[in-house]
Amino acid sequence: MKRTLPDGEGRQIVVGLSGGVDSAVSAWLLKEVGWQVTGLFMKNWEDDDDSEYCSSRQDWLDAASVADVISIDLEAVNFAADYRERVFSLFLQAYEAGFTPNPDILCNAEIKFKAFLDHALALGAERIATGHYAGNRIGPDGLVQLLRGADANKDQSYFLHRLNQYQLSRAVFPLAGITKPEVREIAARIGLPNATKKDSTGICFIGERPFREFLSRYLPTKPGPMVDDRGVQVGEHVGLSFYTLGQRKGIGIGGRRDNADGTPWFVAGKDLASNTLIVVRGHDHPLLLTQRLAARDVHWIGAAPEPGRPYGVKCRYRQQDAEGWVQPSSSEEGAATDATPADASATATGAGKATSRIEVGFAQPQWAVTPGQSVVFYDGEVCLGGAIIDRQG
Repeated sequence: MKRTLPDGEGRQIVVGLSGGVDSAVSAWLLKEVGWQVTGLFMKNWEDDDDSEYCSSRQDWLDAASVADVISIDLEAVNFAADYRERVFSLFLQAYEAGFTPNPDILCNAEIKFKAFLDHALALGAERIATGHYAGNRIGPDGLVQLLRGADANKDQSYFLHRLNQYQLSRAVFPLAGITKPEVREIAARIGLPNATKKDSTGICFIGERPFREFLSRYLPTKPGPMVDDRGVQVGEHVGLSFYTLGQRKGIGIGGRRDNADGTPWFVAGKDLASNTLIVVRGHDHPLLLTQRLAARDVHWIGAAPEPGRPYGVKCRYRQQDAEGWVQPSSSEEGAATDATPADASATATGAGKATSRIEVGFAQPQWAVTPGQSVVFYDGEVCLGGAIIDRQG
């Protein structure tokens, strides 16, 4: 579906200018349709910031160069303390509890669309914009909908599913109807210095560094037994926090003599009570497959999905939609909500509210459903919201 940017008519908007090509093109597009654009560079991480893996200095220089080319003002703000308190501390707590969290989702809800939004409004802006590949619009019920990005390979609505009505009503997504190749082409045509800059990968504060090495600086190692599906010990793990379900590389048992055919090992489970890591051989082992999951901290952007009706469901970012359905958890149906208040109409209809738990079923078995990751629901191009996976089955 073709999506057009709202005319700015001289109104003020603050764009999160990261130094990357997506936010740079977003700022230029907004200026082209009449917005009074200010760029804001966010520094969210300070530990080893000058390392080879995660340096904000080069990103700042790239953002400044972009601002010069498209003739906009650029400011910098340090959200490192907010990030550590609202995102990183929870990230570590989840890993210590045996989960595999996705801090980028929390970062969007707590930093990019909360701390950044509050700062932008204090500067006098009406809206904020980012370089996310996603969209928004007013739905038939008068509530704001979150939409998939037009570029299916880059769609980032999965990472934005915890935004509420207020946050979405203040957001503009200039790249909603644009593909990544088109963004690169625009950047080259208008002479942006970062037109060919490599996309950032991984978690923003980790960069491309070895993950286990990074995590071991903040979490204690607690070695324990590694057993197969029969309970036979096949090795020793370095700490349950350093493994995730479905993991194949870095387990350390591939060269065992009883694995002569080379069938790969995968992490299939964690037993926190006994500090035991469960591993299995083969990608399609039954312990890696499930047709049900339980989830918590549920957040619906608008009205909650209808129980029992099939929807598109993702249990991980790069996954194709799976057919699934949702129902309130039988143990906590009607439980209290903990959503961020939006406007009166949203509160009246239940938009943005979160039942505490849900159960999800799938038409086909899903592979390596991972506690701590998010399960996200779609009705066509509309992202309905999601929850944090608590357990399989």
